[in-house]
Amino acid sequence: MRTRLIYVMDPMCSWCWGFAPVVQALIAQAQAQGVGADLVVGGLRQERIAMDQAGRERTLSYWQAVHEASGQPFNFDAGLPDGLVYDTEPACRALVAARSLDRQLVWPLVGLIQRAFYVDGRNVTMPPELVDLAEAAGIPRIEFADRFDSQAVRDATAADFDWARNLGIAGFPTLLAEHNGQLALLTNGFQPLDVLSPLLARWLDHNAHA
Repeated sequence: MRTRLIYVMDPMCSWCWGFAPVVQALIAQAQAQGVGADLVVGGLRQERIAMDQAGRERTLSYWQAVHEASGQPFNFDAGLPDGLVYDTEPACRALVAARSLDRQLVWPLVGLIQRAFYVDGRNVTMPPELVDLAEAAGIPRIEFADRFDSQAVRDATAADFDWARNLGIAGFPTLLAEHNGQLALLTNGFQPLDVLSPLLARWLDHNAHA
């Protein structure tokens, strides 16, 4: 039976960017015990119109809170590019496409998409940006672009969203631990490493070699 961590996140969720160093450390902690990790995308927002000034100010206030809690960098001046339609489905779908091609390369792509959006001010809802980032993560451009546009990956992305919703996961980041089909919640929401590492250690002691 499977023993693994399941990280449920959205690359355009600012708290997930804040949580990035923490989850990297937790995944490394689990891998040291022979336990791997899988990524599920959550589908934070599917807006259809460009963000207005009020939405921009509200979102930047969230970013400030994440920066203060986590220390992660944000580009408060050039972030949220003009004309941004805050639809996280394309960025989520990029991760599903990467996962379908190489399960290991999904992790560097997560970090590249997050840094492009939060630090570099790039519009990661746009497919050309996502293709460039996938290539930077080591995924061949043509192969990625074909997979990203495929109906199979669109369906798989929607299935991830449904899976998270059916579990009642309403916020990100969420980190689950699975052993023999039983799910344990390590966190729903940002928490620092010094809180979560002991929790994970206890779970691993009970389940990593069971």
